[in-house]
Formats: sequence, C-alpha cells, structure tokens
Amino acid sequence: MRRLYSLIVILVGSLALGFAFNIFLLPHEVLSGGVTGLAMIFGLLSPVNSGIWFFLLNIPILIIGWMKLGKEFIGNSIFAVVITSISMQYIPVVAVTDDPLLSAVFGGVISGAAIGVIIRFYGSTGGFDVVGLLLTQKRDIPLGGLVFCLNSVVVFISGFIFSWDLALYTMASIYISGIVVDRVHTRHIKLNLMVVTNQGEELKNELINNLIRGITVMDGQGGYSNAERKVLYTVISRYELAIVKSLIKRVDQTAFVSVSETVEVIGNFRRE
Repeated sequence: MRRLYSLIVILVGSLALGFAFNIFLLPHEVLSGGVTGLAMIFGLLSPVNSGIWFFLLNIPILIIGWMKLGKEFIGNSIFAVVITSISMQYIPVVAVTDDPLLSAVFGGVISGAAIGVIIRFYGSTGGFDVVGLLLTQKRDIPLGGLVFCLNSVVVFISGFIFSWDLALYTMASIYISGIVVDRVHTRHIKLNLMVVTNQGEELKNELINNLIRGITVMDGQGGYSNAERKVLYTVISRYELAIVKSLIKRVDQTAFVSVSETVEVIGNFRRE
C-alpha cells in the first residue's frame, strides 16, 4: 500500500509538472531549468515535441542515478519522467494569460511544488534533480538552491537564442521553483531532539530500531520532584519528526519533548 500510494502521488506530481510546462511556461517561451529547459529549447527549435526530448536527455542521467541512488529511486524517477513526457505531448500548449511574468510566477510555483512532492516520495524528474540529490548526500545544501545554481546555464542559453527579457523571466521562474522545492523537500533541515522520559531504556530501543541515528542517554533529575529521569538526545532530519513523535507517544505519553532546528551538523551524521 505504501508503494502504491507513493506511485499515485508521483503520478499526480508528474501530471502537474506537464501542466505547468505546457500551460504557463512554453506558451511564452519561458523555460524551466537544466535538462528540462534544454528539452524545451530543442522542442521550440525543432518539430520534435519537448516531451520526447525530455525523455531522451534524461536517459544517461538516470543510468548514473541507478548506480548511485538505488533501484527504487530510479524506478520512481523513470516513472515520473515517462508520465511527464506523455503529459507534455497530450496537454495542449495554450497560454492562460498574456502576461509572461504571471506565467513565470505561476509556472514556477506549480513546477516547484510538483518537483518537491516527487522528490519527497523518493523519486525525481531526472536531469539536475538527480545531480543535486547526489551532492546533497555529501553536504547539507538546500536542494532547491543547488538546483537553481546548476540550472542557471539554461538562462544564458535562452538569452542568446530567444531574448534577454525571456531569459530574465526564465531566471525568475527557476528561482521561484527552487524556493518552493525547498519548502516541500525539507530533508536538508536537521532538528535537535531532546526527550525527558520515565521509560528511557524502552524509548531508546524503539528509536534505535526505527531510526538510523545515534542517541546520547544522560541521567536527569526533576527540579521540583527530584525524581530520576532519562534524557535522550539526538539529531534527526525534518522527515523523521513525524515517525519520532509517533514512537514517543506510544512508549511514554507523559514524556517531555523539545525540538529545535539546528544550524549545522559536524561529524558522523548519516545523510542518505
């Protein structure tokens, strides 16, 4: 059921991405970034649909991702690329507004939300998303900002081929898309978790069995009650918070929990 739910979400995200491209961006020659943007350029300059170019250009990148990011991830990515490619062929390229700035803004928001959801459910739209995910495994870099930097080359290409006004609209669209991706895809955000509990041993075992995280256990004492407590401390990703809250509630509903965002993690912290 989890796998089916993920595929349904990726399907909806891929259809939304094709919609954003064909309804908002392509009618005004406002491009997306990276490989997708190159596919749009080739589609605008040749009789071959952008969706077909999108699929062809992603093949070598997905092969690299297969070796580095795992079969499930690339399987989901291939599914997303195929659905996006098909949707771009069948959704008509029709402008809903004559204002290219509005198209750039709404196209960036919708495409960013779609890409963020697809990545959150362990997939990607290929292209520089795969490259960005490979790099964020090594460094805690916001994915949207990283992909924005990688994608900026498309802005210069579109400026030389079309016009610099459209290149600036493309830059705005890519920037907005990157911001929205970071709002949806929050794996780079790390949280400090401190739990004061009466069930220290049981809760520690539950967290270790369900998370790939080290945990520091300290002895504590209530300031008013003088009762002995266990204090558990660890650092988790934003994605893991929902799992952790559920585990703590199940083991000790009276536990005191403090969660705060951390600025930086140095040392042995698993980022995969």
